[in-house]
Amino acid sequence: MNFASDNWAGAHPSIAAGLSAHAGGFSTAYGDGALDQTVYQHFNDIFEREVAVFFVATGTAANSLSLTAYNKSGGLSFCHRESHVIEDECGAPEYFTGGSRLYAVDGALGKIDPNRLEGAVGRFAAEIVHSGRSMAVSITQSTEVGTIYTLNEIARISAIAKHHKLPLHMDGARFANALVALETTPAEMTWKRGVDILSFGGTKNGCWCAEAIVLFDLDRARELAFLRKRAAQLFSKSRFVAAQFEAYFKDGLWLDTARHANAMAARLAAVIEDSPSARLAWLPQANEVFAVMKKAEAERMQLAGAAFYDWHKPHDFDGHIGEDEALYRFVSSFATTAEEVDRFGQLIAG
Repeated sequence: MNFASDNWAGAHPSIAAGLSAHAGGFSTAYGDGALDQTVYQHFNDIFEREVAVFFVATGTAANSLSLTAYNKSGGLSFCHRESHVIEDECGAPEYFTGGSRLYAVDGALGKIDPNRLEGAVGRFAAEIVHSGRSMAVSITQSTEVGTIYTLNEIARISAIAKHHKLPLHMDGARFANALVALETTPAEMTWKRGVDILSFGGTKNGCWCAEAIVLFDLDRARELAFLRKRAAQLFSKSRFVAAQFEAYFKDGLWLDTARHANAMAARLAAVIEDSPSARLAWLPQANEVFAVMKKAEAERMQLAGAAFYDWHKPHDFDGHIGEDEALYRFVSSFATTAEEVDRFGQLIAG
């Protein structure tokens, strides 16, 4: 009953097989091999246009270098108060940019409120040297609390960014989970809604270690190539990242794994909703479920073998959490089974 994190899951068998298939022989290094070129074209096909693709090792690297691509002296990037980029990157974006800042914007359940974004950006006039200047806007899809920006919500935030001549970055560590939940296309969820640069995650959805920066703003590609090298993120044997993405995309595997993870989250939410000892904090939309339960009950379940984390209460959360209760996060993955969820349901039913 492992619901701690989709990072805890191993590699999908098809992806492991893809790595093995490309383990032998020789290939041009540093992203210039035949397999790399094939995978770059896969990205073009998926996004229905030419894109620039940069393999990196981690989501932290993808997010940090994406913002660094638009760096300005005294720059500020606007993101949700509880976004991964501001809470869980250990200052990496500030480090890579040499001191730019992340500016927190509020909004319900992990999503930036457009009106608050407009007000935040408007505080920083470019000609006022003392306060700094706006640099970028970043959204997380799906969010850190398992919610999803609709296409219209992305477009509205993009319109604000474009009005202020700011690029829009999307942190897509769980990109596929959001995509299948919205039943849309990668193009519709990104550049057709004004996204300029994307952190495209594969690791949480069945890959061993495969993340990519997808750049729609091709004029930035040459500069980003140098930024990636200086950040020690240019793989010599990049074919092993390409091999993962090749298997990930083949026959729509990446969408199937995301649909499965989302379905298991919905199943998990249902057993929590039906239990006498826990309640959903809000409705899940992707593969993360948040529940309020008594601390003693949570400890009992963890001792019985269920893995999940306690979680901090979101800044704008207006639900009741008693003194003897806490908020807990459950995450499903491609490896989560219905039997695993049902066993947890029996456990939580008491």
